[in-house]
Amino acid sequence: MDENNSEKEIQNREMSCLIKEKLNSFGTSISPEMFEEFINFSVEKLWVSYTQNWQEKESSIQDKMNALDISFPNGTTNKEYAQSFIIDDDEFERIEFEGLENVGLQFLKDEAANAFTIKGTPTIAGDFDIKMKCYYRGWIPGKNILERVFHIAVNPDPRSLWKNIPTSSEIEYYKPDSESFLLSVENEKNVVVASQRGRSHAHEGKARDDDFKIEYTDSKWYLTAVADGAGSAKYSRKGSQIACETVINHCKEALKDSTMFEEFIKFYNDDAENPTNRKYVGDNLWNIVGNAAFKAHRAIKDEATLKGAQLKDYATTLLLTICKKFEFGWFIASFWVGDGAICIYDKSSHRINLMGTPDGGEYAGQTRFLTMPEIFSDTASLYGRLKFAIVEDFTSLFLMSDGVSDPMFETDANLNKVEMWDKLWENLNHEIDFSNNNEQINEKLLSWLDFWSSGNHDDRTIAILY
Repeated sequence: MDENNSEKEIQNREMSCLIKEKLNSFGTSISPEMFEEFINFSVEKLWVSYTQNWQEKESSIQDKMNALDISFPNGTTNKEYAQSFIIDDDEFERIEFEGLENVGLQFLKDEAANAFTIKGTPTIAGDFDIKMKCYYRGWIPGKNILERVFHIAVNPDPRSLWKNIPTSSEIEYYKPDSESFLLSVENEKNVVVASQRGRSHAHEGKARDDDFKIEYTDSKWYLTAVADGAGSAKYSRKGSQIACETVINHCKEALKDSTMFEEFIKFYNDDAENPTNRKYVGDNLWNIVGNAAFKAHRAIKDEATLKGAQLKDYATTLLLTICKKFEFGWFIASFWVGDGAICIYDKSSHRINLMGTPDGGEYAGQTRFLTMPEIFSDTASLYGRLKFAIVEDFTSLFLMSDGVSDPMFETDANLNKVEMWDKLWENLNHEIDFSNNNEQINEKLLSWLDFWSSGNHDDRTIAILY
């Protein structure tokens, strides 16, 4: 017989003796058989009373547990999740959660404040049952561990649902799904541009409709064009390409000898109030920028005729700037048709100069295109698309398609708020080093264009002179 069993038998005999002595003190004489029956009866009755009391207590605590104001909202994969709650009741001595590891979450407790937090980053999507286990005050091994089950739904990251199907190189007018370029000018400002196919096109394996072209001429003019082909036009990817190439080639040729034009710019800078000076600049600008836009329209029309297609099949917007540094400052001129944005931004002076306005179509959500004949039929309206300004200096000159301007500014009215341009510049600088020795800046800008904005999945193109 082992030592533990021997001790228990001794304790049991001692207990029996004590009970018999107590019965004898009441003047009760009891046979061994009656004593055993008494013990069995008493123990059974006590056990029934004990378990009933124990179950009533557990039921009461379970009711309290079920009434706790605790819920868990839906989560999203790859997105940080945190939900806190407080249990201010001494009845709940210890709380644990089971099943959190299946979701990628963990359980934390602030002992001092009785505050509990479920947090982490869900790694997989699905519906999960999380078991809350309660060890109440007075709990001992053998008693029930009270439980309450919570449901957590983890939604998939919307970005993971988008397919990225490469554009077939066999299609007509094929172009790469993304492009970027850095134009470095020694001891002067640089130009970086990037164009990324939108998620909506990538999901269906369709081509990028945006395009761009930049040049720095021998006469030290910066030429930048960005075009956004209409998503509903089957050949717009070619329309945007023709538009950019045509306007830049025309401006480059027109500015080979820009001596006279630059003299007019200097006269205007000396006396901007003189209407003659402004007229000379405007007339020369029309011959350069205005004619460039018209030539682009004609080039697209010629392509449509050659193809046996309609002009509207090549619908595209156009943003064009020409820019040069003078000893008195920078001359910047633009032509703008359609949506998107052109803006001169100066962080130091906290000023912007929006070089036009996005022009919508007849209905909400529409825009005007370079391919529309009416763009060139109204001379006054056409001249209104030409803008020019002289500024002492600037931080950056932006040209962007609406794939960038819509998520970044949300409304056309916000394009006129310098705070929104501050926010954009801060956003860019958080991801990109704009120092002149950053030779990978175009790749970084292309990567930046992959930012997530719910509901905004159009092609994205941005050019920055900085």
